[in-house]
Amino acid sequence: MNRYVRLALFILLVLGGGSLIGYYNLPGEWYAGLVKPSFNPPNWIFGPVWSILYVMIAVAGWRLWEHHRSSPSMTIWWAQLALNFLWSPAFFGMQNSGLALVIVIAMLALIYTFIARTWNLDRVAAWLFVPYAAWVSFATLLNASVWWLN
Repeated sequence: MNRYVRLALFILLVLGGGSLIGYYNLPGEWYAGLVKPSFNPPNWIFGPVWSILYVMIAVAGWRLWEHHRSSPSMTIWWAQLALNFLWSPAFFGMQNSGLALVIVIAMLALIYTFIARTWNLDRVAAWLFVPYAAWVSFATLLNASVWWLN
């Protein structure tokens, strides 16, 4: 299989999977009724930000798949993606901000671990995760604030 076909498949998996999960776990009335921190961004920002991040996550995963598919970093990549895909069903689907907080903290730890473990293996893949780490750090603060306030 051509490497660019594999790249397209990674993007389809990550962006497509994330989009489907988001579509089936919309914020809805429950979320609208929650007390949110003053720094909570408008809802419209999440779709574009996650779309960009999902492409970056996919490219990082593809790069590792191409050259280091049996590395611990690849295992970490898969694990963080699984947690990423679990967060929306926990937060919005189950309406459980506490469980979602546990998931996002574990995901954040894996993201930082991925960056550290991948830094000398594939610097580009590691850098692709830096904006993701920043956003998920902010999302963790948001999740914790929603949990605390409600």
